[in-house]
Amino acid sequence: MIINKSRVKEAAGDFRVSSDFYEALDAFLVEEIDKAKERADENGRSTLMPYDV
Repeated sequence: MIINKSRVKEAAGDFRVSSDFYEALDAFLVEEIDKAKERADENGRSTLMPYDV
Protein backbone atom coordinates (compact mmCIF):
# COMPACT_ATOMS: atom_id res chain seq x y z
CA MET A 1 0.00 0.00 0.00
CA ILE A 2 1.42 3.35 -1.01
CA ILE A 3 -0.97 5.60 0.88
CA ASN A 4 -0.72 6.59 4.53
CA LYS A 5 -4.02 5.84 6.24
CA SER A 6 -3.59 8.40 9.00
CA ARG A 7 -2.92 11.19 6.49
CA VAL A 8 -5.92 10.18 4.40
CA LYS A 9 -8.08 10.23 7.53
CA GLU A 10 -6.67 13.65 8.44
CA ALA A 11 -7.41 14.96 4.94
CA ALA A 12 -10.98 13.65 5.19
CA GLY A 13 -11.55 15.95 8.14
CA ASP A 14 -14.87 15.31 9.87
CA PHE A 15 -15.79 12.54 7.43
CA ARG A 16 -15.42 8.90 8.40
CA VAL A 17 -13.34 6.72 6.08
CA SER A 18 -14.27 3.10 5.37
CA SER A 19 -11.56 0.48 5.06
CA ASP A 20 -12.65 -0.15 1.46
CA PHE A 21 -11.93 3.49 0.62
CA TYR A 22 -8.24 3.08 1.44
CA GLU A 23 -7.97 0.08 -0.88
CA ALA A 24 -9.82 1.86 -3.69
CA LEU A 25 -7.71 5.00 -3.30
CA ASP A 26 -4.52 2.98 -3.31
CA ALA A 27 -5.58 1.11 -6.48
CA PHE A 28 -6.49 4.42 -8.14
CA LEU A 29 -3.10 5.93 -7.32
CA VAL A 30 -1.20 2.89 -8.56
CA GLU A 31 -3.11 3.10 -11.85
CA GLU A 32 -2.42 6.83 -12.20
CA ILE A 33 1.27 6.34 -11.44
CA ASP A 34 1.44 3.64 -14.12
CA LYS A 35 -0.15 6.04 -16.62
CA ALA A 36 2.33 8.76 -15.65
CA LYS A 37 5.21 6.32 -16.14
CA GLU A 38 3.94 5.52 -19.63
CA ARG A 39 3.73 9.23 -20.53
CA ALA A 40 7.23 9.90 -19.25
CA ASP A 41 8.60 6.89 -21.13
CA GLU A 42 6.87 7.99 -24.34
CA ASN A 43 8.62 11.34 -23.97
CA GLY A 44 12.02 9.73 -23.41
CA ARG A 45 12.20 10.61 -19.73
CA SER A 46 12.85 8.49 -16.67
CA THR A 47 11.60 11.20 -14.32
CA LEU A 48 7.91 11.64 -13.51
CA MET A 49 6.84 15.27 -13.84
CA PRO A 50 3.66 17.00 -12.62
CA TYR A 51 2.29 17.21 -16.16
CA ASP A 52 2.46 13.40 -16.44
CA VAL A 53 -0.49 13.23 -14.06
